[in-house]
Formats: sequence, structure tokens, C-alpha cells
Amino acid sequence: MTQEKNVRPSKPRGTVQITLPDARTLEGPIGTTVGAFLSVALPQPEVPIIAALVDGKLRELTYPIARDATVEPIDLSQSDGERIYRRSLTFLMVAAAHRIFPEAQIYVDHSLPFGGYFCEVSDRAPFTDEELSRLASEMRHLVAADLPILREDNVPLDAALEVFQRHGQPDKVTLFEGRDRRCKASVRLYNLDGYRDYFHGYMVPSTGYLKVFGLLRWEEGFVLQYPRRIEPSTLQEPTRYPQLKHVFREYGNWLRRLGIENVGGLNRAITNSRAREVILVSEALHEQGIADIAGQIANRNERVRVVLIAGPSSSGKTTFSKRLAVQLLAHGIRPFALELDNYFVNREDTPRDASGEYDFEALEALDLALFNTQLKALLDGEAVQMPRFNFRTGQRETGRVVQLPKDRVIIVEGIHGLNPRLVYALPDASIFRIYASALTQLNLDRHNRVPTTDSRLIRRITRDARTRGYSATDTLRRWESVRRGEKLHIFPYQEYADVMFNSALVYELAVLKPLAEPLLLQVDQDSRQAVEAKRLLKFLEWFQPLDPALVPENSILREFVGGLALDEFHWD
Repeated sequence: MTQEKNVRPSKPRGTVQITLPDARTLEGPIGTTVGAFLSVALPQPEVPIIAALVDGKLRELTYPIARDATVEPIDLSQSDGERIYRRSLTFLMVAAAHRIFPEAQIYVDHSLPFGGYFCEVSDRAPFTDEELSRLASEMRHLVAADLPILREDNVPLDAALEVFQRHGQPDKVTLFEGRDRRCKASVRLYNLDGYRDYFHGYMVPSTGYLKVFGLLRWEEGFVLQYPRRIEPSTLQEPTRYPQLKHVFREYGNWLRRLGIENVGGLNRAITNSRAREVILVSEALHEQGIADIAGQIANRNERVRVVLIAGPSSSGKTTFSKRLAVQLLAHGIRPFALELDNYFVNREDTPRDASGEYDFEALEALDLALFNTQLKALLDGEAVQMPRFNFRTGQRETGRVVQLPKDRVIIVEGIHGLNPRLVYALPDASIFRIYASALTQLNLDRHNRVPTTDSRLIRRITRDARTRGYSATDTLRRWESVRRGEKLHIFPYQEYADVMFNSALVYELAVLKPLAEPLLLQVDQDSRQAVEAKRLLKFLEWFQPLDPALVPENSILREFVGGLALDEFHWD
């Protein structure tokens, strides 16, 4: 293989050339894998290369180059690389466990903020520390051996189902039996040293890529640790998250009540005409949770005067706030909504980020002194001249005058709601903090988990198109910036909450599917967002669709599909 710079001369017959982002070209025989090309171009990359974009399409490193192409490396610091690494690491763990604990069935349940999957085993007692040490040693042995992870395309569906049944994986059988065989008569499996399994998405070429991982006992299960994008060569220090633990356990109990523990189970319920039952019970559980939070606020020994609500994008915070207000009214508490966005400083006073751009998500983008002064004055029953921020001009203007009775409770919803620095003028006992997010979602099966980020992204694509006129391309283009802001300003403070509300609904992706798919299909195939659109479309293929008309009018899901009855609800 030869390497050239900034030129593309005529080449010998039987060869192909790739062009890298820095305009270098490499030449090799037809069929040379993209990984082989990149190992020459970048022999010692600072961050491990996991995959590549070939002519704008995501490909594994084993992909053979059959014609001249542009190639962009994807490494572990990028979202696609991170997903492939985690998926491959899960396969490594499952294959290693099958070798030394063949009776154990491992469930990959949910992710943890420090970088890890919480896992459990069934059909036997939980792994002991000694057994986890053995499992980690077996994984490291497979990594040292650098065994190939072989891709088996077009495995007949019946043959794949036999593999799943032989491994004792009824969840995968149910998942695939719900697919339309006329369209999907075959399956792509992966093979690691004779162990075959299905994983939704691509893999690294061999076990030698998976050097960074850890196993540790955690509660009633264990954690498979993986590196994060921000520090791709190390593992973060494990941290306990008791509130998240409670939410995950509660959601697991909800699923057991519904008799649905994965996407295959949901599809079976829809096929068996149980959709209305699933929707009604899911919504009842939501209402029960909101009523419980309102009860906690009403029954606190110390008088709650301010309720702060925070959560990441597309968590349903707006609808949650209105439903909470209704429940508070039922307790004789009349809330008042204070809009944090009206306290932005004037545009010229907005702090800037490292690149020199306005940082509207920084806490300092708010006039904290004015906010705290007026918050205290409102609670003291004083008349307050409220500000109103004009987003078109970037200037704060004069708003209405508000005077509240002293028994009113103020609800503040915003990105910084849980930051201890937001409210400093009031005693802590008078504040009740709520973290609202779509914290959990159905997994495809025991090994293929569904990131809650994907659920929120699909919610946002649907809502942006309906309420803002944004295309799916627009929403996808902004999403990475949104995620950065969440990691900086929301997630670090989630455990400061007095209570967490899980806004996920077990049936929501079945409802969002027929609304989101046409939007994703309109994404320009030559755009950078096409890779993400294709990934989401492949994911949505697993769900049987549900008619959005089935969604109750006060559902949090109505915030995204439209028709929310609470749009007519006024607090003041």
C-alpha cells in the first residue's frame, strides 16, 4: 500500500484510492479494508480509531474498499465510536461469561453517569467478587489474544432463532418473531471464538481494541465500566446515585406490572390488542407519581415556598409542571409560574464560551441578583415589576406588575433549577427541588439497551417539526450542542433533587414512530446528519406503530405529538 499527499494520479488497474480529511490520498488493492488503510495513515493515533465514514456512510473497519472513496476516521471520542466500543465490550463480556459461567444469563439493564452499564444475572446467584475477578481475567485473556469479531451477514431468520433458543434467550426470539419476515428474512450475527449473538449496530474488528474496561460488584448486580468520550483512555471513579437507583427500580416494577420487559414484549402486547391497557396503566402510574410529589410538597413540616424543576431537553418538564400545578391545587395550594428565561442579562453582557461565542446556558447568563431580589419580594407579598426578555432584540424589557398573596407557592422551571447557586436569598427548607427526565426506556433485549438520550432526541425531532417548523436535520445539527450543555449544567446537580420524576412512558416510541419516521426520511443523504438519521430509522424499525390518537389529552407525550389539553390551563 502506498501513501501520497494532495495528489491523485492515474493508478494501476486493480487498485483503489481513499482521500482523508486532510486531503492525503492512499492507494491499495481493491478490497483493502478501511482499517488497513487507516493503520497506514494513522499508525499511532492518540485516541483509538473505532470505525469510519466512507463516502459519508458509517462503516466498520473491516469494510472493504471497492472503489475510490473519501474516508473520515471515527474514534472513541466521538458518539458513533463510543457506541460501537460499548456494544463490542458488551459482546466481549457476554461471550466471556458464556465460556466460564454457561448457566448465567446476563442482563444489561441501564447506564450509570460515571461510565458503566449496571448488569444482573439470572438462573443463578449474583456474581461474587471472586467470580467477577475470574470474568474480568477471561475478558482480558480474550483481549490479549486479539481474536477477530466476525460478522455473519444474511443468516436465515430461522437459523438465528435456533441460536437464540440454544442460548436460552427467549427475549431475542420474541423480538425477531415480531419482525415482518417478508422484509427481514435474514439476520446479521456476530461471532467471537464460536459464540454467536445478535447486536443492534456495528462492532470493532477484534477483541484487541477493547483494552479499557472494568468490572465491579454493585448493589445486587455488577457494573461493566467503559471509558467516556471526554477521557477515552481511562475509567472514571465510581459514584453512588441513590435517587437514580430508586427510579430504575421503580421503573422495573412498573414494567413487571405491565408484563412488558423489552421491546418484543411491547410489540406482543400491541399485536394482542393490549395497547389501550398498556397506555392507561402507564399514564396512571405517571399520575400516581405526580400526585405523590404534590403530597410531599404539601405535607412538608417546613413550609415550601418555591418549587424548582430542572431536567434535560425533551423531558416533558413543561407538561409535568402543569400537571403538578393541578395536583397542588387539589391540596389547596395555588402555584404561580415564574419564568427564568425572563431574567437573562442583556445580550452584550452575556458571558462567552472558550470559542468566543455567547454562552446562553451559563448560569452567569442570568441576572441572579435581580432574580433573587424579586423572588424574595414576591414571597413577601410585595408588588414587583417583572422583567420580560425580548429574544429578538436580546434586551430585557419591562413586564407586568405582579403581587402575590403570601400563601402562594412559586414554581420555577429551567436548566439551572438544581444548581445550588441559583437561589441564595431563601432558606433551603423553603425550597423543593425536582429533577424530571425520561430516565429509563425499554431495552430491545437483555443485551441491547436503548439509550434514554435516543428517546429524548426522537421526542424533540417530533416536537420541533410541529411547533417550530424545524426539519429533522435542524434538530440533529443542534443536538450535540444541547447535550454538551446538559452535561455541564444539569447532570452534575441531579442528585441535589428532593425527588426525581421519570417521564418515560413504556409505549411512547410506538406512538412517536409514525410521526418521526417521515421526518427522518427527509434528511439529506449527503448531509452530516444522515448517519444519525439512518441509525434512528433502523432503531424505530423494531417498534410496532401506535396511533397517536390513543394518547390521553393530559399525557406528557402530548407535549411532543400535540393536542395537550393542559395548553388551556392557566396558573395565574
